[in-house]
Amino acid sequence: MENLAFLSQIVLLIILAPIFSKTLKISVSVVEIVLGAIVVWVGFIESGNELFKDIAKIGFFYLMFLAGLEINIKNFFNLSDSIFKKTFIYFVLLYGLSVLIYFLFDLNPVYIVAIPIVSLGMIMALINEHGKKHKWLELALIIGVVGELISICAIVIFDAIVSHGIGKEFYQNIAILILILMIAFYAFKGLHVLFWWFPRLRRNIMPDSDTMSQDIRVSMALFFILIAIMQYLGIDMVLGAFIAGVFIANFFEHKVELPHTLHRVGFGFLVPLFFIYVGSTLDLDVLFTEEILHSAGFIVLAMIIVRLVSSFVAYRSYLGTRDTILFSFSYSMPLTFLIAIATIALNNNAIDINEYYSFVLASVIQALFFMISINIMTKIK
Repeated sequence: MENLAFLSQIVLLIILAPIFSKTLKISVSVVEIVLGAIVVWVGFIESGNELFKDIAKIGFFYLMFLAGLEINIKNFFNLSDSIFKKTFIYFVLLYGLSVLIYFLFDLNPVYIVAIPIVSLGMIMALINEHGKKHKWLELALIIGVVGELISICAIVIFDAIVSHGIGKEFYQNIAILILILMIAFYAFKGLHVLFWWFPRLRRNIMPDSDTMSQDIRVSMALFFILIAIMQYLGIDMVLGAFIAGVFIANFFEHKVELPHTLHRVGFGFLVPLFFIYVGSTLDLDVLFTEEILHSAGFIVLAMIIVRLVSSFVAYRSYLGTRDTILFSFSYSMPLTFLIAIATIALNNNAIDINEYYSFVLASVIQALFFMISINIMTKIK
C-alpha cells in the first residue's frame, strides 16, 4: 500500500509537468527533472524508493527503444559519402579533443569516456517536441545512431576495466559485445531475406486489421526479451532496447501508426517517470557547494567546446552556422549516459562522491541550459 501511495504522488507530478511546461515555455523533460529534485527537497516524496528506481530504469530503456524506432536503416545507408566522411571527422575530433583535455588538465580517466559521450535520450525529447522537420535535428538523429553505438561500446569497455581491470574478464566482455553486434547484423540480414521470401509473414505477426493490439504485444515482447538477453550476458541492457526498436521500425513498416502509439505510451508515462527519478536523486543541499559547482561547470564547458569545434569542422559547410550550433547543443545533453558513467565509476571507487555529484549536476545543467537555448534559437529566424 505504501508503494501505491508513493506512485500516486509520482503520477500527480506527471500530470502537473505539462501544465508547468506550457506556462513557463520550457521543455517538459526539463520540468520533470526539476520537479523531481524539488519534491524530494521539500519532503513531498522520499528518495531511494526501490520500486520507483526499477520502474524508472524501464522508462530509460523504453526511451532507448523509442530511439531505435526512429532509425531507418535504408536511409542511413543511403547517406552520401560526404556525410560519412564528415561523420568520421566529427567523431575523430570529438574523442581526440577529449583525450587532449584529459592530458592538459591531468584529469581522472573517467573523463576520456564522459566528455565525448553521446546519448539519443534528450534528442528523442527534442524530436517529440519539435518534430523531425529541422535539418540539424534530422542529422542529429541519424548521426546519433553511430554515436550511441560508440558510446554503448565505450560504457561496456569502461565498466569492464573499472570492475575487473584489464584481464580475462575484460577480454571476455569485449568478445561478447562484438559477438552481439555481429549476431544483430546477421539477424537483420536474415530477417530481410525471410520476409522477402514470405511477404505475408510480417502481416501474420502484425496484422493490418488488429483488434487485439497484437502489434503492441509483439513490440513489448521483443523489447523485454532483448533486454533480458543483454542482462543475462552481462552487457548494458540499453543495447537490447535499442536493437528492439530498430528491428520493429525496419521490418514492420506497414504498421504506420505503431510508432506513434508506442511514442504516446512512452512519453505519456514511462519516460516522465525516468526524468522525475533523475531529478529525485539530486540532493540540492549538497549540490550547490563551491567545489561541486566548479567541477560541474568545467564538465559542461569541456563538453560543449569539444562539440562546437568538432561540429564546425565537420558540418559547418552542410548545416550553416546557426544549425551547426543547434546540432552541437543537441549533442551536449547526454543526460542518461553521463549519469550511468558516473554511477559505474562511483560503484567501483573510480571517483569519489563529490565527483559523482559534479557529473550529475553537469548533466542536469546541460539539460536545462541547452534545451532552453534550443527552444529560444528555433523561435528566432
